[in-house]
Amino acid sequence: MRIMAKAIALSPVVLICTGVSASIHADNQRALAALQTRAEQAEPRDRCFLYTQLVNRLTDLAGQQFNSGDSVQASETLKQVQRYAEEIRSGIGDDTQKLKDSELILRRTTFLLQELLHEASYEDRPALESTIRLLDQVRTKLLIQVFAK
Repeated sequence: MRIMAKAIALSPVVLICTGVSASIHADNQRALAALQTRAEQAEPRDRCFLYTQLVNRLTDLAGQQFNSGDSVQASETLKQVQRYAEEIRSGIGDDTQKLKDSELILRRTTFLLQELLHEASYEDRPALESTIRLLDQVRTKLLIQVFAK
């Protein structure tokens, strides 16, 4: 009987925590969608930095998905990371702003992916490795552009 009373007492707390978690997830999805829209509609000189922020946030999301055991969704998120990394690479130009900031964000993002790689299952490694390679290529291109100025 005592266990039942504790379970009944804790059930509202569990429901509140679940509701808060769902609310945070929905807020994150809205923020990602807003950033994506903002990046796509931005002027070409601002897109690089905005796409870099989007890649960083998507990488954080992929990490959360891997840690929660949802490797299928995490792989889909990594595909988005790769897509936006390609957008960064193709959009780097002479008039691009915040190149050094973008490079620093990509360095952090690559570091996070490498940490995920160390903990990843064998099946998840190829997607992580290809994403890391792509981000390293983009970082190199950014650095070349930074030092060319």
